[in-house]
Amino acid sequence: MNTESTSNLIFTNHVAEAIDEAVSRLNPSGVFVLVDRNTEDTVLPRMQMLSKAIGSATVISISPGDDNKTVNALTHVWQQLSDSRATRTSLLVNLGGGMVTDLGAFAASTFKRGIPFINVPTTLLAAVDASVGGKTGINFNGLKNEVGVFNDAHQVIISTIFFNTLSMTELRSGYGEMLKHGLIDSQEAFNALLSYHVEQLDTERLLTLLRQSVAVKQAIVDKDPLESGLRRTLNLGHTAAHAFESLAIERKSPIPHGYAVACGLVVAAVLSHLKLGFPSGELHKLADYVRHNFGVFAITCDEYPHLLDIMSHDKKNLTPDTFNFTLLRAPGDVVTDNPVTAADITAALDIYRDLLGLA
Repeated sequence: MNTESTSNLIFTNHVAEAIDEAVSRLNPSGVFVLVDRNTEDTVLPRMQMLSKAIGSATVISISPGDDNKTVNALTHVWQQLSDSRATRTSLLVNLGGGMVTDLGAFAASTFKRGIPFINVPTTLLAAVDASVGGKTGINFNGLKNEVGVFNDAHQVIISTIFFNTLSMTELRSGYGEMLKHGLIDSQEAFNALLSYHVEQLDTERLLTLLRQSVAVKQAIVDKDPLESGLRRTLNLGHTAAHAFESLAIERKSPIPHGYAVACGLVVAAVLSHLKLGFPSGELHKLADYVRHNFGVFAITCDEYPHLLDIMSHDKKNLTPDTFNFTLLRAPGDVVTDNPVTAADITAALDIYRDLLGLA
């Protein structure tokens, strides 16, 4: 596959060469590579053999899983950088999934007031979402991505070569974010995603869909890098999704981010139908696809007050008492900053449970 570059994004299966070229241009005082235990076992040895920069880099390893995207893990990365005498001209390569790119980018952005970093996503979810767009952060006080900064990677190297190391759960998790981008983009894009079967892992077809999906996000981010307006489009489905994730962590049974997003999209589509007339046929298509491909995040009526409390902490809310949702009139027709009441959300959660077979 040929290398394809857009802004700071590079699409290539020659990942080692791309890393070494980027490192050569930067000429850092030292190279560090951040991995989690999974990437350390499945990806790092290959990259150490193929990439001169990674082969000689200082390795920093953290525990996997979004529940480990914490202050303690962040402190560990800072400590390792400090103990190894990293300077402001050092480089951090974040080699892993979204947890690694989120936390690693935040660590690099804050260590010595900022050192350059490169994101090399190894999961579909990270490729389509976490590694692109300049958002960094960690979870805090039981809330998703509560602390972070905006800061672009020096480069994001996107490839499909790592996807054969992924479980079907991990592939579907990335596809949940792609569904969001399809709904934001157009009816045609949404239909194309519904017709693809991710479990078949047709990498060339998936790569085409991935490029299109990343392009949707990148076009929005380029126009609104600091989320002052248009970028809130990308929050579609995430208010409910983050609440579901937080509840799952409290239950000590975390769910993959993309699965939460898929279920959150159903909640957003229900609210869109109630508030903006989103077509019921599209709502049912989405709900059926989510039920068959992602399953259901089970909630009870008794958990509604707690879910509402979690949503009240969402960074997108304009006031502590106003729930701010991104909604749809139709696929491709997005409306940001919709004020939604607790009663609206309660009704939507009732319909969500009914659509996905929980009621």
